[in-house]
Amino acid sequence: MTTSSVSKGCFVFKPSSKRKKRALDAEDYFSDGSEDCETSKERFQLCQALWENMRAETEKVQDELNKKMLDSVLEFVRKSSTSFLSKEEDWASRMRASEIPTAALVLGVNVPDHDMTFQSLSDRLQQTVTPFVVSVQAKECAALKHLLQKFLQRLMGMSVSVDEEDEEAGAELPQKRSHCSLGALCDWYKTVSEKPSGTSPGKKRSSSAMEFPPRPPVILIFKDLEAFSSHVLQDFILICSQYTQQLPLLFIFGIATSPCTIQRMLPHSVTSLLCIELFQSLPCTQHLATVIDKLVLTPQQPFKPSGKVLQVLVGLFLYHDFSVRNFIKGLQLSLLEHFHSQPLSVLCRKKEEAVERAQKLSHQEVERIGQLPSFMRFVEKQEPEEQVQLLTSDEHVKEVCQKLLEDLRRYHKNFYPFLRCLHVLTSSLPKYPLGKQIRELHVSCLERNVWETEEYESALQLLRMLAKDELVAALQKCVEILKPGKTKNMRDALQQLESLTGRFQQLDSSADPPVAEGSTEGKEDDSSPGQDLQKKTDLFHLQKTLLEMKESRRSKKKSPFELLRNQAVEYIDSLVKMHLALPESQPLYEVYYYTSSGTLRRHLNATPRTSIQTALSHPYCYLQNEALKNEAGAISSAAPDLCVVYKLHLECGRLINLYDWLEAYSTVVTAAEGEDADSSEKGKISEMRHARFIRAVSELEFLGFVKSTKQKTDHVARLTWGGC
Repeated sequence: MTTSSVSKGCFVFKPSSKRKKRALDAEDYFSDGSEDCETSKERFQLCQALWENMRAETEKVQDELNKKMLDSVLEFVRKSSTSFLSKEEDWASRMRASEIPTAALVLGVNVPDHDMTFQSLSDRLQQTVTPFVVSVQAKECAALKHLLQKFLQRLMGMSVSVDEEDEEAGAELPQKRSHCSLGALCDWYKTVSEKPSGTSPGKKRSSSAMEFPPRPPVILIFKDLEAFSSHVLQDFILICSQYTQQLPLLFIFGIATSPCTIQRMLPHSVTSLLCIELFQSLPCTQHLATVIDKLVLTPQQPFKPSGKVLQVLVGLFLYHDFSVRNFIKGLQLSLLEHFHSQPLSVLCRKKEEAVERAQKLSHQEVERIGQLPSFMRFVEKQEPEEQVQLLTSDEHVKEVCQKLLEDLRRYHKNFYPFLRCLHVLTSSLPKYPLGKQIRELHVSCLERNVWETEEYESALQLLRMLAKDELVAALQKCVEILKPGKTKNMRDALQQLESLTGRFQQLDSSADPPVAEGSTEGKEDDSSPGQDLQKKTDLFHLQKTLLEMKESRRSKKKSPFELLRNQAVEYIDSLVKMHLALPESQPLYEVYYYTSSGTLRRHLNATPRTSIQTALSHPYCYLQNEALKNEAGAISSAAPDLCVVYKLHLECGRLINLYDWLEAYSTVVTAAEGEDADSSEKGKISEMRHARFIRAVSELEFLGFVKSTKQKTDHVARLTWGGC
């Protein structure tokens, strides 16, 4: 046996030990910058679970609120689809057959919420009425050919757009364009509708899906009607009206403002081709009230926004876009920020889970609890021996923490029902002293002790003047609110309010008999101080008479109804003081409440003008370059050209001389480059600096700080203050 060297072989090259960088996911971003990295994963998972719960609740609320309108639209579509199949030959039927059924949906100015509504409508239409549902937006239909192309592409399954055809198809373009017509659509629809399944190509249906009618309608949804070009709409409707006998078309208009938009955009010759029926959605403010009621005003959700945070979210809703969707996004951001910035948010969960988690608190978490302001106030109120235990024993702190979490849960169970009771009693008072919406009263209760405000005192005075029917009706509503309550305080309050309501109803049977005209009380009235007001008197006697009338009213004997009404108002006042205390007065409230309204406003309420001015005045804030640090008002020679030009223009008046501005800029830049201004030729500015100056002024004009003026050719006008 001989040996020889290996001339051929298989060699293994092991990969390098360095691992490829993994793409960062949401959990990594959450952990980055978190105060307590040990519990960041647990907090992130808890945050995700709470958000999924809130989102599911929100979707359920949206479906319930839109159900009535969507059901009406579906009924209209079904009725229109049956008219397509009608064989009647009378004149009215022929006239209806020549018109295109159109549903006009007035959805309000909360445009960001419309997508959710149209998606829900489209899904229900495809599940119950027809598989042929297409949605278009104005931004993708600038011309008639684009509208036709999008309509046919999404309906027939065409996968090549017009722009791609221009680039790739070349000579085949005219042939492809010939198919983009309603005539081709009619042929395609005839072929598809003859199939027993009645579905479009490429769409599989389950055996459990309902069967569509023989000629299911073709529905086109215009999501934002106001944004469409009126000429495009007119031409498209005129073309479609020529095919009403071959193609069962149906339009749905999404309107944000008013139904008058249709008459404003389309002439009578076009609207006469449409059979329009109007549908109105609920106001977006009602949507917001329902969402707040389900997500905020409930003890079932552990996370709570503070009063200022809720004011920021509601303010953005009222003064920006009226979008409930954006409000929910802001609430989601608050939830994320709370769990990211508060390490003790690991306890922000349901009562049983929170108590169980409190038993597993680490030493570091116990120390964090001791640093909470609410817990420090709680410790200060305890006996000296208890204080020592709370400051030295971790196990004792865990036990106390469990009890405090249960107390906080009980506080929330009592807080919201009594908040609703107070709202029921005060929401119908004149001028709404505590607010017309319950969210306004809720914010007041979160920011201060509501019984210490002047508005609350005014509300109590008005309650003491309520008529019997109004007061009894309000008390009965309070009884209905408290009936589902399970806490002892709510049961006691329910029993007392039922007793007061029964006593009010018994007053009818035991009413006092009317006073006779010749009785003593009638004689006293005849000689009352008010008689002096009918006589001619001076200011002194008038003031004296009014004071006497005031004293007589105080000394006048009150009726049984007035006494009982005052007793009811005093009892309501005691309930408010007992159950509507500030959340900040409760130990460990920081676990559940997110209070950083400034951070939320900075993220949601964009201020581009302020940001631009800050960047131009203090570029160090964004560039973080130590050379850019300077005193307030000073011009740093190391700053970018745009910043230098901006600061120099602040020193000028309404009109700015471009040559003087250029010389000042050149002086600053010369100092930055370390050149001696005297060594250069007098009055000579390099072409490079001149070009840099022109570019900086152009950028400043683009940002809207200056503009050219016809008053002087070598001047520009300032725009940031005064008139030009």
